[in-house]
Amino acid sequence: MTKRLILIRHAKSSWAEPGIDDHDRPLNSRGRRSASAIGAWLRKMGYQPDLVLCSTALRTRETCDLLALEAKVMHLPALYLAEAEAILSALQAATGKTLALIGHNPGIGDFATRILTETPPHGRFADYPTGATLVADLATDKWRNLDFASGRMVNFITPRELTGD
Repeated sequence: MTKRLILIRHAKSSWAEPGIDDHDRPLNSRGRRSASAIGAWLRKMGYQPDLVLCSTALRTRETCDLLALEAKVMHLPALYLAEAEAILSALQAATGKTLALIGHNPGIGDFATRILTETPPHGRFADYPTGATLVADLATDKWRNLDFASGRMVNFITPRELTGD
């Protein structure tokens, strides 16, 4: 039996207000379009999580809302700017068959690379741009047993592929 993980970097944030605290930065208009497009793509592909783990930052919460996934959402302070090990710990404490996690770079990109057994041949995977979404099947039957190098990529997409932005 496997678990499925949907790993999403928050959509493009706004830098229009200089001096605003990083945690409180909202999405810009491109980010809002991108988050909606990623959500529509996830629904079209049938990638439906049971639970969404989301950083508490405004831009991740807005991304989560615009994805419009029909799942319970848990906002976790530990995911704000989390490194790969903290992301792994959050997942190990989770339940459900399919989880989505919304976070930040560089941690989420590092985690995506480390959770897979093979690097995907996608030209943007290495930099994991805003809105990047990885769908992976994980060789574990319990989240608490999850470890690095246990995943197989099912799909990977960036918002630009959906919106042209």
